[in-house]
Amino acid sequence: MGKLRGLSHLLVTVFLSVFGSFMVLPAITDVTMLALCPGQDECSLAIYLTGFQQAIIGLGMVVMSPLIGNLSDKHGRKSLLTVPMTLAIIPLVILAFSRTTNFFYAYYIIRTLTAMVAGGAMECLTLAYVADNIAERERASAFGILAGVRSAAWVCGTLAARFLSTSSTFQLAALVSMIATVYMRIFLEESLPYEQQASDNLTQPIFKHADDEPNLVDEEDGQIQKTTMQIQAFKNIPSLQDVLCLLKTSKTFSQAAVVSFFQSLADGGIEATLLYFLKARFQFSKNQFADLMLITGIAGTISQLLFMPLMATAIGEEKLLSIGLLVGSANMFIYSISWSAWVPYVVSLFSSVAIFSYPTVRSIASKQFGANEQGKALGCISGISSFANIVSPLIFSSLTALFLSERAPINFPGFSIMCVGLALMIAFIQSTMITTAPGQRNGNNNVMEN
Repeated sequence: MGKLRGLSHLLVTVFLSVFGSFMVLPAITDVTMLALCPGQDECSLAIYLTGFQQAIIGLGMVVMSPLIGNLSDKHGRKSLLTVPMTLAIIPLVILAFSRTTNFFYAYYIIRTLTAMVAGGAMECLTLAYVADNIAERERASAFGILAGVRSAAWVCGTLAARFLSTSSTFQLAALVSMIATVYMRIFLEESLPYEQQASDNLTQPIFKHADDEPNLVDEEDGQIQKTTMQIQAFKNIPSLQDVLCLLKTSKTFSQAAVVSFFQSLADGGIEATLLYFLKARFQFSKNQFADLMLITGIAGTISQLLFMPLMATAIGEEKLLSIGLLVGSANMFIYSISWSAWVPYVVSLFSSVAIFSYPTVRSIASKQFGANEQGKALGCISGISSFANIVSPLIFSSLTALFLSERAPINFPGFSIMCVGLALMIAFIQSTMITTAPGQRNGNNNVMEN
């Protein structure tokens, strides 16, 4: 009962957090265009700035996601969840106050800095929390339910944005994000791998006072030097050698990492280009973006909460992953040749299948390691995905700006979207080669030590 209660509080936390974060998505494109290129339907500056921000955020996440995941294995998921959830509030408060050009640039800088820390940490920590409390055989279904709750929050947030003014949208988003953080701190129980829960170090603090550290005496001048927790924190940053060690430990894990890289490469392309493509191609605005996200969110919620647990049991995670990637690739190809404004709405319905790929690839990766290594493993996957988010905007933002401009070499506005589909196709091909061997390692072994 304790574990179920903890998971229910986690789901509420995730719902509120995602609700606050995602309800601003339908409005942010219009806010960006109005601040940078008022009165225009195509703005290369907005596309380039969005891509640059995404690349810088990815650069920070490459370091911070594995670090936070690693620290959570030692100090608990709840303790580390406080960091990304608190940081996510600040940018929302800025645009809740004003959306003029100066405030937009302030939001742009602050969000870039905070998302470098908070961007991938929330997903990594919540998945690790679930892995701590759910057996391997039920983990795919649990990850699917967690993704379904995210989709439900996306639906509710988008629905709220559809009927609220832009200013009210950002104000409500900031308020809900604050409530989510407070709720998490009050109700969510701490979660640590079972090996550590049995020890006496369950409540060891993340930061210790200098008085608690051993003293080091300099024999030459007799001065007392004390070790600092800053040095210890840097020791928790996984090196490239640590990541390579994880990848070499399990062939299945390395294959899942490749799939995650190309999947995230495509996701970054979608995030950086799709809304700008639709605005330039069909003059979509906040309401049309909200309608598309509602369709995607409702379809994703139903499929992940109802169908995915049944299908994962019936056909297996590997096949479900491949099906999701194949449908996602087909969706992007159709988006790229959209010939009418109704086409994106129809394509959005098929996201109910494409969305299967997200929880399944992480479930496959999670099962390759023991309970005391979930933070490291999932943090590594998040770091690899973050690296893809550095590369993605450098490719897709430039392609989108070029093919939406008058300098396009050919008349194909959706060329960058087609390239997104190609990235997903590569991920699909790699996913067909995955052969899982769960439980290769037990929870008592530590990859970093080995």
